[in-house]
Amino acid sequence: MKTDIQIAQEAKMLPIKEIGKQMGLEEDDLEFYGKYKAKISLDVYKKRKNKPDGKLILVTAINPTAAGEGKTTTNVGLSMGLNKIGKKTITTLREPSLGPSFGVKGGAAGGGYAQVVPMDDINLHFTGDIHAITTTNNLLAALLDNHIHQGNMLNIDPRKITWKRCLDMNDRALRNIIIGLGGKMNGVPREDGFDISVASEIMAILCLCDDIEDLKNRLGKMIVGYTYDDEPVTANDLNATGSLALLLKDAIKPNLVQTLENTPAILHGGPFANIAHGCNSVIATKMALKLCHYVVTEAGFGADLGAEKFFDIKCRFAGLKPDATVIVATARALKNHGGVLKNDLNEENLEALEKGFGNLEKQIENIKKYGVPTVVAINKFPTDTEAELKFIEKACANLEVDVVLSDVWAKGGEGGISLAKKIVDLCENNSSNFKPLYDSNLSIKEKVCIISKEIYGADGVEFTPKAQKEIQKYEKLGLDKMPICIAKTQYSLSDNPKLLARPKGFTITVRDIKVSAGAGFLLVLTGDIMTMPGFPKIPAANHIDLLEDGTIVGLF
Repeated sequence: MKTDIQIAQEAKMLPIKEIGKQMGLEEDDLEFYGKYKAKISLDVYKKRKNKPDGKLILVTAINPTAAGEGKTTTNVGLSMGLNKIGKKTITTLREPSLGPSFGVKGGAAGGGYAQVVPMDDINLHFTGDIHAITTTNNLLAALLDNHIHQGNMLNIDPRKITWKRCLDMNDRALRNIIIGLGGKMNGVPREDGFDISVASEIMAILCLCDDIEDLKNRLGKMIVGYTYDDEPVTANDLNATGSLALLLKDAIKPNLVQTLENTPAILHGGPFANIAHGCNSVIATKMALKLCHYVVTEAGFGADLGAEKFFDIKCRFAGLKPDATVIVATARALKNHGGVLKNDLNEENLEALEKGFGNLEKQIENIKKYGVPTVVAINKFPTDTEAELKFIEKACANLEVDVVLSDVWAKGGEGGISLAKKIVDLCENNSSNFKPLYDSNLSIKEKVCIISKEIYGADGVEFTPKAQKEIQKYEKLGLDKMPICIAKTQYSLSDNPKLLARPKGFTITVRDIKVSAGAGFLLVLTGDIMTMPGFPKIPAANHIDLLEDGTIVGLF
């Protein structure tokens, strides 16, 4: 059986200018990064701003397991399936981070015969967007420390600096560090730390801004720390905004690539959904909606994280109204949620499937709370038994949700035609009544409790003394009337990764709250979630290699 990267390397890609032509783009609309990648000019949206939008389809999933769900694979396969039935379609995805590419997960460009290509470029440095975000983040950190070193005219308290440096790699050793050592000429010693680049507020800003003016406005509002009098200090206060924006002048433009079947794919931005808001850029999504009939996008991890943030943060800010949602699941993953170990998932186990189905049931309930029509896509595996598939179909029917088998991993767009037809039927015969879950003007505690109880199924929320103190600070500063972005484990509906399926009787513990004033949301930290991940005992990097002829092996 061929690996994903072997399939990708055999793809017959079209020159990217041909993909642009499919979308009605001229050569002048594209900035080429070699033969198969390009940046799309921001003028493309401006020229089509008054055109009607296409249909917006969100692909989400159950809580991920070691068994795999195939959310991105389904997204790509659905977009190809829609094109096969005559619906001009674009898939819009996030850019992969190097951290998971070399860590646990491996690449993130789909799988089997439902991939975006060139897969190796996409999973490595791509067009340099994440590097630009890293450099921009660290320029602000350098300017901040230089300001303190050069006399500290803003009266910044080094103990109250909140801005961290970042790196696009899993490196737990950098979570907490001391900088400024080695004498007076090396700056002011203080505690510092690194986040992974995709957790940087600058990544969130890039993905939520509408244009360059909005980008600069948001960058200027970023809070880097506080004075000795507890007044916030922003990037604007450091006169940094112009330089920060300059470093992002290319990164703000969406990236155009293609699927294995030459369907246009726009990849832009890459915030994680467990530690950030988990969606590709507003600019990419809005642009795609002006260029086709259907836009298929996705949000990271399960619907409790990615879909909630897509609806309550991205759609709220961008004024988007999704037309339908696909919830991806596999019989294997549901059995895993039901307690079956990974090595035993090939065996039929209806008892475990019934227990694990509770996770899918809760995610279906969650999507219904937003008023968006929904279909469940079962990503088919050869080991699935007829009894298992029938159980899922019947259980979903009891919830008044249709189920479609998806075979895109093995068959590409052909395996996504049934799902494509169901999506068209949903969009044409069911009106979306989308609305966010909560009013952002509610108190911080009220918003956190609504998400925790309604989406996670928690009995309640506990706020640590540290979190309580932060809430009081943000209320005093008038920074409390924003949407909430909860950092939580992706593996469970709760904040405990070991509680699988549909846990009951649990409480969410909020240990800290940070403000992302430029992005426009409050980041609520729960459980043991880290904004700088670490590598596992045997990282994916140990199995990746570059052969003498330039062939890449082991990258997914």
